[in-house]
Amino acid sequence: MQDDPRIEPLLRVENLSKRYASPVLREINLEIMPGEVHALMGANGAGKSTLARILCGLTIPDGGRLFRSGKSFAPQNKRDAQTAGVIMVMQELNLLSTLSVAENIFLDRLPQRAGFICQQQLTRMAVEALQRVGLSDLLPSTIVGTLGMGVRQLLEIAAALARRCQVLILDEPTAALTQREVDLLFSNIRRLQADGVGILYISHRMDEIRSIASRVSVLRDGACVAQYPTGDVNPNQFIRDMSGGESTFVLPRVKKNKFRSTVLTVEKLCVGVRIREVSFSLRSGEILGLAGLVGSGRTLTLRALFGAVRATSGSVTVGEGASGLFTHPSQAVAAGMGMVPEDRRHDALLLSQSVRVNATLSTLPIHSKRGWLNVHSERHSTNRLCDRLKIACKTPEQTVDELSGGNQQKVSLGRWLERSCEVLLCDEPTRGVDAASKASIHNLLRNVAAEGTGVLVVSSELSELFSLCDRILVMSNGRMTGEFTADNWSEEVIHAAAFKGLSTAHRESVT
Repeated sequence: MQDDPRIEPLLRVENLSKRYASPVLREINLEIMPGEVHALMGANGAGKSTLARILCGLTIPDGGRLFRSGKSFAPQNKRDAQTAGVIMVMQELNLLSTLSVAENIFLDRLPQRAGFICQQQLTRMAVEALQRVGLSDLLPSTIVGTLGMGVRQLLEIAAALARRCQVLILDEPTAALTQREVDLLFSNIRRLQADGVGILYISHRMDEIRSIASRVSVLRDGACVAQYPTGDVNPNQFIRDMSGGESTFVLPRVKKNKFRSTVLTVEKLCVGVRIREVSFSLRSGEILGLAGLVGSGRTLTLRALFGAVRATSGSVTVGEGASGLFTHPSQAVAAGMGMVPEDRRHDALLLSQSVRVNATLSTLPIHSKRGWLNVHSERHSTNRLCDRLKIACKTPEQTVDELSGGNQQKVSLGRWLERSCEVLLCDEPTRGVDAASKASIHNLLRNVAAEGTGVLVVSSELSELFSLCDRILVMSNGRMTGEFTADNWSEEVIHAAAFKGLSTAHRESVT
């Protein structure tokens, strides 16, 4: 379809450029045809999100032109793009946590009568939108702030699908989704294709791109370095194009560590009715995985362990410390626990502050004397950390908000490497990062475990858990439903445990 000169592209990009301190996009040329899924790949910092933000009116380009169905297109804001039928689901979610599910989906077009919101009509519209993304059990009146990242991602997609769009931009749409939700998303994408909608699909997941896209463009250092039908290349070709050389990102074989003493004991942990009598232990040097569907309670469990959510009963013991429940993260940190949260932008990082400030947050006492911060010491520590983790930043004083998602995640993880933790909790540690960054983070977690730290990892990717973990626990509807080791785990048994006991109670949507 894309080679037929008689068909006008829905969206055409000509010589698009953008510069901040240095060039971010350099003369990008791109077309999206009716009914096409056009994939966009590239390492973190390659310019993918900047390009997407320009297309949906959130960023103004420095050069080049855009065309919508052959007509000049220069959106100055998000509303301009939406009016032209260009809608984006961003990687970093923009839901309002204090409003309901229904209000977030239809925020700028709430049904009204005589100046008042028509709640019955809003609820009916929301139910239809939720059914499209497999959330038929979620109440439209649910406050978004009570939901986890996976459900929020689906809500963003539901809001986009509820609009009449001609060009849909999806930025890492499956990063927080399980395979069941991914399959449902793909069925919606195929429905939109049949209706003639053009889709720009940004992802690091090569298997998904080969499954859903007909064409792929690869960005590297702000330039489009390759463009071809997805059926013509293999994963190694993608990686070579992204990196500019041979593939070096194959994950190494896992080397099992020798486990020592127990560093974390959890007994009958409860958070109301959402987490029910969760019990397990974690050993020094062990990487323990936590699997489950969106809504199973994985994230809420980690937050309760860390004191970010108050548990109602049960006990948590770190090392040889006293048993009890943490009521604030500071107590968990003092006990020897660290946490890399799922939502790095809202829960982990001070976006307006520098890399130095963010990287040293967990070790402030080390870099201070008599109440005064030693900035020289902080910079030295940050430079060492950037070298170790290969964090791409200009200087330690660069603000974290200017970094790519993968580099932001490395900063979030890196701050705990400077502090001796007995237990490290990691919630979706590689969400939204490229293949190279993912391999780097995996190696870091293995090294942390090899040094004696117990690591607990939540991930929606079973392949990631299989690669990283020594054991995998499975949650379903707030309870532990399975425990597996490498000699008896498989996708089939993990999925069976994840669905065990699942019922309409899934609408609690706790992760």
